[in-house]
Amino acid sequence: MSDTSRTSDTRTPAQIEADIKSRRETLAETLDEIGVRVHPKTIVGDAKAKVVSNIDHTLGRAYVGVNRVVSDVKGQLVTEEGAPRLERIVPVALVVVGIIGLLAVGSRRRKG
Repeated sequence: MSDTSRTSDTRTPAQIEADIKSRRETLAETLDEIGVRVHPKTIVGDAKAKVVSNIDHTLGRAYVGVNRVVSDVKGQLVTEEGAPRLERIVPVALVVVGIIGLLAVGSRRRKG
C-alpha cells in the first residue's frame, strides 16, 4: 500500500527558488502597502477627508431644508402667478413691526 497523504514535490530547485522570490516580492509589496496605510500622514489625511465629507453632507442637507422652508413661505405669501397675497403679507408685516417696536421699547427701558 502506498501512502497517498504525502505529496511529492516535483518542482525543480530553480522553480522552487523562483516561487520563493515571487512570494518575497508579494510580501514586500504587502508590507509596503501596510506601511502606507498606517503612516500618520495617511491616517490624518483619511480623517480629514471623512470630516470634510460629513460637513459637505450636513451643509447640503441644511441647504435643502432651508430652500424648502423658503419655498413654503414664498408659496404662502405669493400667488402662483407671482402676485403678492396682501391678505397674508399685511398681518405678517404688522407682527414683525410690533416685535421690533417691543424690542426697541425694552432696550430703552434697560438703558434708562
